[in-house]
Amino acid sequence: MGQQEKVATSLPDAVGAAVGASLASVDAELARRYPGDPGTRQPVHTVYVPGDAFAADTIRSWGGQALAALDEHAPDAASLARVLGLSDELAGPVYERVRDKLSREPVEDLRIDFEDGYGPRSGHEEDEDAARAARLVHEAYGNGTAAPYMGIRMKCLEAAVRDRAIRTLDIFLSGLMEAGGLPEGLVLTLPKVTYAEQVAAMARLAGEFEKARGLEPGRIGFEIQIETSQSILAADGTATVARMIDAADGRATGLHYGTFDYSACVGVSAAYQSSDHPAADHAKAVMQVAAAGTGVRVCDGSTNVLPVGPTAQVHEAWKLHYGLTRRALARAYYQGWDMHPGHLPTRYAAVYAFYREGLEPAAARLAAYVAKAGGDVMDEPATAKALSGYLLRGLDCGALDADEVTGLTGLARADLESFAIPRRADLTVTAL
Repeated sequence: MGQQEKVATSLPDAVGAAVGASLASVDAELARRYPGDPGTRQPVHTVYVPGDAFAADTIRSWGGQALAALDEHAPDAASLARVLGLSDELAGPVYERVRDKLSREPVEDLRIDFEDGYGPRSGHEEDEDAARAARLVHEAYGNGTAAPYMGIRMKCLEAAVRDRAIRTLDIFLSGLMEAGGLPEGLVLTLPKVTYAEQVAAMARLAGEFEKARGLEPGRIGFEIQIETSQSILAADGTATVARMIDAADGRATGLHYGTFDYSACVGVSAAYQSSDHPAADHAKAVMQVAAAGTGVRVCDGSTNVLPVGPTAQVHEAWKLHYGLTRRALARAYYQGWDMHPGHLPTRYAAVYAFYREGLEPAAARLAAYVAKAGGDVMDEPATAKALSGYLLRGLDCGALDADEVTGLTGLARADLESFAIPRRADLTVTAL
């Protein structure tokens, strides 16, 4: 090889060193505040079950009820396709995967509810139900019947119910510790947050529990439920939700939109309270921007239109739920709430159709990017990240199979993860 030609420069090395020193605090802040996606599986939904109703067979029961609804109201792929408008090409694979999912893993994330879904109870009753929840969650993880993610939604930290919220949280976590420790899939939800100080208080509670039980600092994370106007816009006009993420001190795992509380808070009448209302879109857009890059995930709300009653009524509810779920997925809200077993068929049908219909185009674009083959779209590293993330989410929920993704892209899961979860330094070098 010949000698490399020397190129002309004008700036002395000391200038670059000085710039680096001046930005050192910014570099540290970027790393702290915006670590990127954690790379863990995100569930496609969260199911809420009242604390007094949760039982050892709850997950299996939800799956059975969902399958029974399919048997009664859409007994084959063609009938479900007619209801939801699925193409002939999609109908068979989606229907088969939905039935398999409902038999194998009907619930991906379950929250035992001690807030609105639980209602007012005596202190003794809630103590017993919180302790029972801990025992049942421990047993479920031990015998293989647990959802991938499980936990509780406590009451909020406002003055009227604060002591009760803290006690229920303590009983539940202590019960898990006494039974053998905190499960990997543990999730906690803090509802009706209005001030960042409430999030900081929750973070303090988690830290104090860790110290009391000798746990690794930061072991306990939690979701922040966004269901008040004050959680979106503070009195001074700033975005409260961004402050809340910061106040969690690295413990925030998700922002969950509360459709009905938030809608009522901003004055939307009951007939128009829905996750596709403009007020809901605004709140979730603020949540999405505030959470971007932080590793905190955004979860859409729910519909209260239940698929029950005569077949025609069930079909109308299914169409609504399917449409809302598809709409959310297109807007990058990859998780939502489900309030009834009858919502599970359309949750999974919408999710599976979303990933299966986009599989071949996404795989082709990613393969072309990797091969530097070009094509009719010129993709950048950020798009490769999005394409890989799309395929990984499809794999995680069961919409896609590893063999078909590898066959179309030439990439194994580890390769997809390297594109989907790049380090900040890697992005910088690639951009140069």
